[in-house]
Amino acid sequence: MMVVLFTSIGIVIAFGTLAAIVWSIAYPERRLWPPKQYTTLTPILVWVPTFTLFGTMIGVGVIEWGSWAIPAAIRYGLGGTLIALGNLGVWSEVMKFGVDQTGGASGVLRTGGLYRYSRNPQYVSDIMIVLGRVMMSASPSAFVIGLVSVLVLIVAPFAEEPWLRRTYGEQYADYATKVRRFL
Repeated sequence: MMVVLFTSIGIVIAFGTLAAIVWSIAYPERRLWPPKQYTTLTPILVWVPTFTLFGTMIGVGVIEWGSWAIPAAIRYGLGGTLIALGNLGVWSEVMKFGVDQTGGASGVLRTGGLYRYSRNPQYVSDIMIVLGRVMMSASPSAFVIGLVSVLVLIVAPFAEEPWLRRTYGEQYADYATKVRRFL
């Protein structure tokens, strides 16, 4: 019963987030992401769904731990490595950006650090974490939540890029010609 509940919550949050991002791509003048205005409510609207989504994936992963027969070298070796490297990437950039700017507040265009190699290193790092969690847990339900989560993380930059072009103009356009979107 807990697996069904956690999986359902995770899928609803993931598809809701995906819908908000697709809306923002289709209607940039009425976008939801990135937020038009950063308010005291913005962190709640950004971080509560994000951590709930990750939490549901981890929860079902623990409950269904080892349901799939995945070799230990892949589960712990590759999965653990992806989780560790992904967290290192995300948190190193969050520390430079700040939690507010990572969550949609205006700031400066970052082109240093991991942003020298990818225009979206935090999304790439989050994808690594999700894939690592799915591998390590060997859970079918974590796989389903993870699959939709990765889709969200791949689509999100397409909602941000028009805003970045308008906000940073030629500086962003020049950066975008030199650095790949993902890897």
